[in-house]
Amino acid sequence: MSNMRNLKRNLKRVSWGFLAILWGATILFDFIPFGAGLIGTGLVLLGANVVRSINQLRTKNDNTILGTLILAWGGLELARSLLDRLFPTADLDWVIFALLLIGWGVIMLTRAFLRSRYTQSGMFIDDPRSKNHVS
Repeated sequence: MSNMRNLKRNLKRVSWGFLAILWGATILFDFIPFGAGLIGTGLVLLGANVVRSINQLRTKNDNTILGTLILAWGGLELARSLLDRLFPTADLDWVIFALLLIGWGVIMLTRAFLRSRYTQSGMFIDDPRSKNHVS
């Protein structure tokens, strides 16, 4: 069991190391757009879950949701000029916030829909005491 614990600990350290370097570089070098730093952050969070999955560790839903939203935020930040043309009278910070809220809502609804489908088919029951519980 200590190998799994070491793997989890190392994965956490590597992820935080990548994030620290990315954020430091984004702050230090003005030519790196803020959106690129956000995209990198989203990719680190999603990448950590990919590595966890490859190593047959349980993935973290928080990483998936936050990684997806941060990745989308970075893309929207990089697309500010396009958004400015689509919403010429709007404050772009509010437009980006609204689009992220809509994205979060879609993610939550999709997860609820998928969970209810699994529960109805008997493939997945969220109660760990159940005989059909899938870990």
